[in-house]
Amino acid sequence: MDISEPKITRDKVLFLDDEHFNPENVCIVTGCGTGIGRATAVAAAANKLTVVGLDINEEEGNKTVEMAKEMGGNMVLVKTDLTRDEDIENAVAEAAKQGKIRYMANIAGIQHIDPVDKFPMEKYDLMQRIMLRAPFYLSKLAIPHMKQNSDGCGIIAHMASVHAHITTMKKPVYNITKFGLRALAQSISAEGEGKIRSFTISTGFVKTPLALNQIPAQAEQRGISQEAVVRDVMMGASRIKEMMSPIEVGNLFVFGFSRFSNYLVGGDMLFDGGMVLTY
Repeated sequence: MDISEPKITRDKVLFLDDEHFNPENVCIVTGCGTGIGRATAVAAAANKLTVVGLDINEEEGNKTVEMAKEMGGNMVLVKTDLTRDEDIENAVAEAAKQGKIRYMANIAGIQHIDPVDKFPMEKYDLMQRIMLRAPFYLSKLAIPHMKQNSDGCGIIAHMASVHAHITTMKKPVYNITKFGLRALAQSISAEGEGKIRSFTISTGFVKTPLALNQIPAQAEQRGISQEAVVRDVMMGASRIKEMMSPIEVGNLFVFGFSRFSNYLVGGDMLFDGGMVLTY
């Protein structure tokens, strides 16, 4: 069982024929420095969109820019602290300079594990700002740009989770923010008059640094192998015992943005290997 983060190669990217997948149209991607955000940025750039990546980690963000260029795509990085309104405002303004804002993928996220009665409120506030308030504010700022497109259309996607369907103990704020993103997608779509649509993507464990970094500690704590942690603990309720790769999730964003997903309005794409069904 391979439990390392897989490389993004051209043969793993979903390429779709869509008239709006061209360099004139901008796709904003948050959390572009690692994991799913990186994979989504690369996949969007490979599909000829001009990608504006947002991340506080400039070094890793620039690595993603190089990966996008290697795919023949166009991407720029805007260093952004999603807890700062002025950074969010600047990011959207910079994105508008690159072309027409048509797509947005809200992916950035963090994790903290504690029960409700022991959860630090500063962590609560930080997670809410990064994972729910920032997507809301970015959407608020981007929608007027989308309405100015020649067809008045735009699409806003959010990275949710199985935790937008079921809850796990000691992850209360993660659960809350993911449920909240589903509500945000539905709210945007309800007001979008069929032109501004929004959706969420819900997966189980993905081979990202956020997930992979938890494995060695869990193996040591439980006295089992790292492979057993993945198979029996993390993927225990899933019918599929292999974690998804980030590019598989990035491809879902591409599909959701495309002409093939016109009826994905406020909906959620649940790709969880059966985890929710077997909870």
